[in-house]
Amino acid sequence: VETSLGYFTNPLVSVLIGVLVLGERLRRTQWVAMAIAALAVLVLSVGYGRPPWIALALAVSFGCYGLAKKKADAGAVESLIIETMVVAPLALGFLGYLTLQGRSTFATEGPGHVLLLLGTAVITVIPLLCFGGAATRIPLSTLGLLQYIAPTVQFALGLLVFDEPMSVIRWTGFAMIWLALAIFTVESLEHRRQGRLMLTSTPA
Repeated sequence: VETSLGYFTNPLVSVLIGVLVLGERLRRTQWVAMAIAALAVLVLSVGYGRPPWIALALAVSFGCYGLAKKKADAGAVESLIIETMVVAPLALGFLGYLTLQGRSTFATEGPGHVLLLLGTAVITVIPLLCFGGAATRIPLSTLGLLQYIAPTVQFALGLLVFDEPMSVIRWTGFAMIWLALAIFTVESLEHRRQGRLMLTSTPA
């Protein structure tokens, strides 16, 4: 559940990064949404008895990842290759360390285990390629809305499958996050709609 909170919060964190780093401007209603989200983090901090570090770390790290992708301005395949080249030495080094410590399970748990581990690469790469490709093919507003599917599924799994506890104050915090997202999304869609109407009504 806390993981899903990170991905629910990510779009708002990305907006904040855009304001602070790229100098983007927010409209008044968007600032209201940001304020509600910030208050929600405080409410959830009370509910968890600590700041929701996992959620915040996910949101900030993915927001920075999006910023790096924007700055790189590379294609989906090209950027993924660059990311892999950067991360691969670190991953291989860690695997080597585990092997030397006798803690690696890659080749000790049978072929099924090896296939599962190799399969994680495919499961990881395909969504990243789809995301990179979709970013250049569909409207950003649509892409933003689609990004809420994953945390919704994560939240449902945590609640219904893993039976994670949800106190009233946590429900309140999540409700505030959802309210902030709803305000921000509706305002953005309305702003885009008005912009299109102005373009179509402008005489050639």
